[in-house]
Amino acid sequence: MTTASPTTTDEAPQPPAAPPTPGRWSPLRPLVLRLHFYAGVFVAPFLLVAAVTGLLYAASFQAEKLLYAHELTVPDVGERALPVSEQVAAARKAHPEGTVSAVRPAPEADATTRVMLSGVAGVDPAHTLAVFVDPYTAEVRGALEQYGSTGALPLRTWVDEFHRDLHLGQTGRLYSEFAASWLWVIAGGGLVLWFSRRRARRAVRGTSGRRRTLGLHGATGAWLAAGLVFLSATGLTWSTYAGAHVEKLRVSLGQTTPAVSSAAAGGEHAGHGAAAGTGGDAAPGVGLDTVLAAARAEGLGDPVEIVPPADASTAYVVKQVQRSWPEKQDAVAVDPATGEVTDVLRFADHPVLAKLTRWGIDLHTGNLFGLVNQLALMALALALILVIGWGYRMWWQRGRGSSFGRPIPRGAWQQVPPYVLVPLLACVAVLGYFLPLLGIPLAAFLAADIVLGEIAHRRGRRTYANGPAAKR
Repeated sequence: MTTASPTTTDEAPQPPAAPPTPGRWSPLRPLVLRLHFYAGVFVAPFLLVAAVTGLLYAASFQAEKLLYAHELTVPDVGERALPVSEQVAAARKAHPEGTVSAVRPAPEADATTRVMLSGVAGVDPAHTLAVFVDPYTAEVRGALEQYGSTGALPLRTWVDEFHRDLHLGQTGRLYSEFAASWLWVIAGGGLVLWFSRRRARRAVRGTSGRRRTLGLHGATGAWLAAGLVFLSATGLTWSTYAGAHVEKLRVSLGQTTPAVSSAAAGGEHAGHGAAAGTGGDAAPGVGLDTVLAAARAEGLGDPVEIVPPADASTAYVVKQVQRSWPEKQDAVAVDPATGEVTDVLRFADHPVLAKLTRWGIDLHTGNLFGLVNQLALMALALALILVIGWGYRMWWQRGRGSSFGRPIPRGAWQQVPPYVLVPLLACVAVLGYFLPLLGIPLAAFLAADIVLGEIAHRRGRRTYANGPAAKR
């Protein structure tokens, strides 16, 4: 007769594992989840428009080179370029309308010179008419409307304005500021939610249905978070309301972007020789070629822009306009009567915040690192479009098969300890002041949520964040 061997310790039934001890910030998770959910649902359409138009804008740099190749390049590279004054004279002969507001000599051997005319009938007052001149033959190869310091031509200008204000003017700019104000909140909240989940629940492989959608949405969003926060921060620097607060802060800290002094040397020579140049209204005094030579002597290499004097008391301003790395942003002022440099401003001497603002804007717009920068922005925009799509799909899958999903239950804020909730509300109030298109909609959402919650309570249908519906 044999007896069964005793059960080993490893084979013995194990007691169920104790649930993980809640962390210090665990009460915040339902609140972050509710905010992330509602912000995603209502702000995502604005973010989707910004992402699509941003994708188009990043692609427009290369499209512009192809579409306007005839105006931007010369058919044959000559041995020696003509004086800038002769090139401007040829542009004025072909286009005598308006006045010359700036000249950009050909920055490369196969590029054309741009002569910008302001006050031209039929051209947006905020834009200029750029006349493209072959620097070797003075042939005018065309004229196109141009916008901004980066010299955007019609295609990029249209896409830029669509991205910035939906072609609705100042009112339309509120859409982009609204999207930028909420983008970092959504990205940051999603990052907190993703990393607060257990590693096993963050897996994408081997899953299906809503869990797989959540995995794709969360994993992609986590990788994008830093880029999205950067786009939000840099986009807000030149927005309407938040941008004004940023500018006030920079002024108070003495960190504004300096400008070269355009005042002429004055004295008995001021205003003399106004007709000495050959470029007409573009070349008062010593003329464009002498002014450009003086700027070159100060180390200003291509690409540069020459701005003629506004009147007899001001000087020429020659400034570098390269926005790609390394940036060239030096500027000099040249007395139109004597051709002497009266002021020099080096980009190296700009305040720290002025430099960071310049670099941030140029990185945001795809200028800083050229094609690599533009490809990275396109990838970021495309990934954001996918994240938004997965977010809406996840909302649909949260429903009951044929309708959009149930909302996240109310009452999450009641679970947050006062020592966390009070400082949090104070931070939100400060942020709401500096970012009004974040603060005002958030306050409206909270007010509506409280009212709806009270109505649901009176009808006996209130749901709470610690109930079954709060699980994600």
